[in-house]
Order: sequence, then structure tokens, then C-alpha cells
Amino acid sequence: MDFEQARFNMIEQQIRPWQVLDPDVLQLLSLVRREDFVPASQRNLAFTDTELPLPAAGGQRLLLPPRVEARLLQEARVQPQDRVLEVGTANGYLTALLGHQAAEVISVDSDSALQEEARQRLRRLGLTRCELVQGPPLEGCVSRGPFDLIVLTGSVPDLPKALLAQLKPGGRLIGIVGDEPVMRAVRVQQGAAGQFSRTELFDTMAARLPGVVEPSAFAF
Repeated sequence: MDFEQARFNMIEQQIRPWQVLDPDVLQLLSLVRREDFVPASQRNLAFTDTELPLPAAGGQRLLLPPRVEARLLQEARVQPQDRVLEVGTANGYLTALLGHQAAEVISVDSDSALQEEARQRLRRLGLTRCELVQGPPLEGCVSRGPFDLIVLTGSVPDLPKALLAQLKPGGRLIGIVGDEPVMRAVRVQQGAAGQFSRTELFDTMAARLPGVVEPSAFAF
């Protein structure tokens, strides 16, 4: 398989049409080899417009499609001085993208085996600004906060207060919120007075982050 041609097609046919036009983001997607972040048996599927299954403890994780990852990265507006918390390391691909842009990335995941694989990939890329921390993703990493940016790599029914509390004044959180069949990517920003403003960005769907507890349904 011609991976470079497949990468070019992914960017031109999936990502640009999804309003990802930031030249820095597009260049980064050309630089970081997505096929190196999936199991060897799935390398030929690395550029498909779908959620790829990733073997994980207790079952499997579903990776975000490339266009969703790219759009989230663009909407995050990562700055070179940012300290970033990534909620859910998974395969480490989005970790790597963030690590190329930010000053520091702390990534939290409960799956130690996945994190070790991601750690090896990041080490090969020389991304020393990325640190992987094992723990419940939805608890974040209080000891290393507060953060300029928090990025969720899966969906949640609503934004966890524990994560919002780890934002700096002026900090922002990007995540996918809602329940099937209606989910939206949102950006939440904390103002100087501790209030939060919320911007709805685009409709999409994503698998739940590990540890999500679904709201109880009312029975009549």
C-alpha cells in the first residue's frame, strides 16, 4: 500500500471537506504517520473514514475517525505555550499531534498496556514534552494542573465538573457531548471570574470515554 498517497487522499478527500483548513494542522497531519499508531493488522485501514477498533483491557476502544481528530485539533487552537491535558491516551496519535504544538502534554488513561504502547511510539518520535499518566481519565490530573487546554478523546453525556475545575482562567476544554443519536463537539472557555462560556462547534458521534457512567433513565 502507498501510505503517502493514502495520507494525501485522507487529507484532501476527508479532512479538508470537513472545514479543516488551518495550514499548520494540515502540515502536521502530513508529518505524523497515522499508520504507525494502529495495530499492524490495521495499518491499511489507518486512513479510512471510520472508528477503528483498538484492542484494550476489558474489550476494545474505538478510535476517532481522522476528520474528527483533525477538526478537534483545529478547534482547540493550541498555542506554543499551552500546558495540555489529554483525557484518554488510547493509541497516542492525538497525543503526538498535540505534542508537536504545545509546550507540555499530560495524557491520562486507565489502560496501562495501551499507554505503554503509546509511550514507545512517542519516544520513537522524540516527543519528550508528552507525559503519560495512568489513572481514571475523567478525574484528569489534579496534581499537574491547572491547564490551558483540556482535550477529550471520546464522548461524555455532559462535561465533568472535575475536569472543568482543572482549567486555568482563560483556559478551554474541547469535547464531544451528548447521547446517541445527538452529539456535538463543544468548546468551553473559563472566564476570569470563573464563569464558563460554551460554543457548539459541529455535530458528530463518538464512543464513550472509559469510566463514563450513563445517567439513569426514568421509568414510568
